[in-house]
Amino acid sequence: QVQLVESGGGLVQAGGSLRLSCAASGSFFSINAMGWYRQAPGKQRELVATITTGGTTNYADSVKGRFTISRDNAKNTVFLQMNSLKPEDTAVYYCNAGIYTIVTPTIPLNYWGQGTQVTVSS
Repeated sequence: QVQLVESGGGLVQAGGSLRLSCAASGSFFSINAMGWYRQAPGKQRELVATITTGGTTNYADSVKGRFTISRDNAKNTVFLQMNSLKPEDTAVYYCNAGIYTIVTPTIPLNYWGQGTQVTVSS
């Protein structure tokens, strides 16, 4: 069984920084793209950033220049460095990954982490 486990959320003042981590564990062949999404109260889940196996990144306009996504393929882990945080960044942040499993070795299945709360105070 494949699991994505996030860590690193918390409470921070505006202008501060946080670093989120998400590690994949279980039985699988490899991981395709990985990413971070977030969901604020009363709003839909939105994309924050994604990164391919080769390191190509994509960011939401709202976080460009402030957030950096990276990954360690050897450790099956993706990171999100968040700087210059704003109160509007407050949300539950979810890790996402496309994973090639024993059951589906040619089609990546979509997995989600349990979410980690990020709260930015003004």
